[in-house]
Amino acid sequence: MAQTYIVTGAASGIGRALCERLLTDKGNQVCACDINYEALTQIYANHKLADAGGSLILQQLDVRDVQQWQEVVNTVIAQWQRIDVMCNIAGVLKDNWIADIVLPDDVDLHFDINVKGTIFGTQSVVDTMRNQGSGHIINVASLAALSPVPGLSLYSASKYAVRAYSLAAGMELEKYGIAVTTLCPDAVQTPMLDQQKDKEQAALTFSGSRTLTVDEVVDAIVGPVLKKRPFEMVLPPSRGVVAKIANIFPQTTANFVDSFRKQGAKRQDKSKN
Repeated sequence: MAQTYIVTGAASGIGRALCERLLTDKGNQVCACDINYEALTQIYANHKLADAGGSLILQQLDVRDVQQWQEVVNTVIAQWQRIDVMCNIAGVLKDNWIADIVLPDDVDLHFDINVKGTIFGTQSVVDTMRNQGSGHIINVASLAALSPVPGLSLYSASKYAVRAYSLAAGMELEKYGIAVTTLCPDAVQTPMLDQQKDKEQAALTFSGSRTLTVDEVVDAIVGPVLKKRPFEMVLPPSRGVVAKIANIFPQTTANFVDSFRKQGAKRQDKSKN
């Protein structure tokens, strides 16, 4: 069913792949947002913009800026009068050993973009969706939101916060016809992951049997996430089970970290080829 979407992080990775998929359905209306507006104009140059009768709005957005969020919402409402789906995808990952964290910069980076950005995006559409009596908010967290990753402590902490907020929001907003889905994918082959291929701290990120493709994540979003509107979806499900068990028994899990890290380091090396 054709709907009106706002998608953040639309200039790369999952956000870009999702927008491109959504735009293949001519009935969909998409507001593609990213801090890099120049990249947006280049990527979507072949699509007709809404002010020329098309189905696409390009919007520069720093997800840390509440005022810019309001401008996005106002623009979409003025153009299409509704917001059906909000996809909070923009995020950042910087690997850090605890001893090397730079205060307050590294902390602010993760929490301002990953946490505040998701909260601001969610809050910005709540009133509109309540007035409509329907809506769907999709917040991309991470497998690291289920089990913390040594070497990625700040990223893990920020994604734990995203998951906690999103699950609570889903429980509160359900009565208004608004679904909130928390999507927790394992490592995904994106430019953000490419930056981790040479980092010892990020070895555990590669400990799964393989990395997901952006198309697999997009398939999940346009398939079961949009159709079933679950509170949470973990990709792949098998890794989700392992992560949740690890979260319940952190001390036991800690005993296996070195072996998982060695396994991840081997796959990390292979990913460079």
